[in-house]
Amino acid sequence: MTLQTRPLSRGDQPPDRPSARPGRRGAIIAAAAVVLAALLAGHRLVPGNAGTLLDTALPWVGLLIPLLLLAAALRRARLGLVATALPAVVWLALFGTAFLPGGGGSYDVRAVSQNMYADNPSPAATAAALVGTKADLLALQEMPSGDHPARLSRVYPHHVVKGTVGLWSRWPLRGAKVVPLGLGWPRALRATVATPKGDLAVYVAHLGSARPGRTGGRDATMDRLAAVVRADRARRVLVLGDLNTATTDRKLGALVPPLRESQRSAGTGLGFTWPSRFPVARPDHILFRGVDAVGAGTVPTPGSDHHAVRADFTL
Repeated sequence: MTLQTRPLSRGDQPPDRPSARPGRRGAIIAAAAVVLAALLAGHRLVPGNAGTLLDTALPWVGLLIPLLLLAAALRRARLGLVATALPAVVWLALFGTAFLPGGGGSYDVRAVSQNMYADNPSPAATAAALVGTKADLLALQEMPSGDHPARLSRVYPHHVVKGTVGLWSRWPLRGAKVVPLGLGWPRALRATVATPKGDLAVYVAHLGSARPGRTGGRDATMDRLAAVVRADRARRVLVLGDLNTATTDRKLGALVPPLRESQRSAGTGLGFTWPSRFPVARPDHILFRGVDAVGAGTVPTPGSDHHAVRADFTL
């Protein structure tokens, strides 16, 4: 006798088989979310050049979070949706407070720093924009040749230039000197500014370049600058310049602390400055000690490949 068989219909499939695949999908998304949270929280544990690159790109790593959320939603993976909250919380802990309203009100000193860009096609236009910020102290790095210093000097009666960095001030300067960074030519200076409310030590610096896989020069110049600043006995200190070090870069820890970042203390947003067409990182900084930051931000300027950075302080 022959038994008749028929193919199982869709409704005849074992009940656990259709749910197994979505479960696996949810587990994969959840695992990816845990790895992403670990990278965000422990980025400084990643060694070598990979770690430095991760530090710099860290705010942008958060873009993977909505992608995970979308994948979990499309696959109806509840486990993946829940797990994706973990990297979201870590990212918000790292960067969320930066988007709260910051600073404002009266100030005693407005400081502005600008990498002028050596190939700047219109340094005079950049200088005019900087004058428009109504800064009391103006720090320039990578200064190209031209008449922009003369333009600035009509507004700022006191100034000092060392190599390719300079400081312009509304108030008298004294004790200006080169801070050696080991680059073969001056790219950092220190001067004391005699403000109406007392002396202020001001550093202007342009550290060595940092490229993927090549941060040794930057690291050495950072260490030299940090050693001088840490030994400085001045009660009030500002450090302005292109430090070629992102806010999230572990190397900035050579200066922060004991200094603090004006953008993080009194600004709103992440304050990216480079490249000027679509800023993705913040190598430009105004750091401080012994004063209070009450405002901070960035200033788009023509001609340069960097935005300027601005910070307001009370003394």
